[in-house]
Amino acid sequence: MHENRTSYPKRKTEMHQLLQELPKKYKVMAIIKMKKVRSTQILPLRKTLKGEVEFVSIKDRVAKKALESLDVPGIKDMVGELKGQVMLMFTNMSPFKLNVLLAKNKIMMAARGGDIASIDIVVPAKNTGIAPGPMLTEFKEAGIPTKIDQGTIWIAKDSTPVKKGEAINEKLAALLGKLDIKPVEAGITLNTALEAGLKYSEEEMIIDVEKVRNQFAQAHQEAVSLSIEAAYITADNVSQILSKAAQSARSVSVESGFMTDETKEQILQKADAQAKGLAGQAKDYTAA
Repeated sequence: MHENRTSYPKRKTEMHQLLQELPKKYKVMAIIKMKKVRSTQILPLRKTLKGEVEFVSIKDRVAKKALESLDVPGIKDMVGELKGQVMLMFTNMSPFKLNVLLAKNKIMMAARGGDIASIDIVVPAKNTGIAPGPMLTEFKEAGIPTKIDQGTIWIAKDSTPVKKGEAINEKLAALLGKLDIKPVEAGITLNTALEAGLKYSEEEMIIDVEKVRNQFAQAHQEAVSLSIEAAYITADNVSQILSKAAQSARSVSVESGFMTDETKEQILQKADAQAKGLAGQAKDYTAA
């Protein structure tokens, strides 16, 4: 017969207490699914975002108990996302900004079998320092030309066994690891986040920064064009409006034959051209 538990491991107790405090301390709680994330991706992020973001690796049962008891708007909606291996992030920055920062902090990583190459994988000609033996077969299968020199395997010339977007098989991944070639760009994306009681999905937090920048630039240009057409003067468009007004005034002056120092030459040229045209018509009429 089992006795009722009266104490819990120190680590779980500390985690429970921490998860009771952090959602109250910070405005945003975000979740990362760790299924395809490696520890080598997390370590640089901890350093980069130190002081701005707290990372917490959790045990889902402990986390669920801790969060379910909190009186924080929307927190219970997040409990259902604590499935499998996940990591929590707590911060006061918006989840959109956090996601952009995560996207900027991508790193190149060693490949595993089945990974997709993020770049053309170029294996440069060099001395590998690897002794001849079974490895020669692996180089041959990968299509990398080799030679034996000074008791080691040399790559005879630059080669590209895999192009960007192609899959890397397990044998090639192991070979690239021995050559210290890292062809897989890895980043982290938030799976869900909670801010001010609002829960955001992964798709809602993805921002194409370049696209948004172009949209702002286009909107600005359209606003300037509209203000110029409406003659609504601002610091940004005053020179263009005055230039347009001056051009319109010159055109009216030329069309009406009202001479000014700026338009007299154009008016005389126009009058001369009209006179010659009339003279030509009169000549044709007389000849007829």
